[in-house]
Amino acid sequence: MTSYIEPLAQESTPSIIADKLRKAIGHGEFKPGAQIVEADLARKLGVSRGPLREGMQRLTQEGLLVSIRNRGLFVIDMTPQDIRDMYLAREAIERAAAFKILRDGDFETVGLALLAIVDQMAAADGDPAAVGELDIAFHELLVRLADSPRLSRMHRTSMIETRMCIHALEETYLATDARAIEHERLANAIRTGDVARTDELLSAHMDDAIERLVSR
Repeated sequence: MTSYIEPLAQESTPSIIADKLRKAIGHGEFKPGAQIVEADLARKLGVSRGPLREGMQRLTQEGLLVSIRNRGLFVIDMTPQDIRDMYLAREAIERAAAFKILRDGDFETVGLALLAIVDQMAAADGDPAAVGELDIAFHELLVRLADSPRLSRMHRTSMIETRMCIHALEETYLATDARAIEHERLANAIRTGDVARTDELLSAHMDDAIERLVSR
């Protein structure tokens, strides 16, 4: 597994540190509920504690880390309530992104770009981890192609939280992964400019993920 916690190859800044921590959390290097030990982390990154604390504070503000009095700093543990709330936020962001594309953008080109990812998902059928990464790539591309910096910024944190759940979600799919079919329908709705169908499918997609995760 790729390690995101390693000495920085360039000038240490809180922004770089925060980005490394986001990736480490999102890819499971720090598990949900894990304690962040400042001294160990500073040593692994090769940085002083000042910029490290500022970087960690950014993740605390984003809700990825939580400070527990007299205990320390911990990665959030995604409870069923957290999962519902995260998907509620994701749904709002992605529906707004899709609406902007369908109203103002080249929705046919966006749909075709999304279908290219669907083709990769179909080719990866039988490899839930690969399909999971492509699932995330699909939704990241959807929001990015809406060309809204604020939607993209809000989406970034929710997708890190999604990554924290993705392995549990993978286990709920059968050997023949239904995600390619779900995403193909959504991509085609966008490609044809069907606002109502796109909105319906996005909402159903989020509801299905919540049901699968919370039922575990």
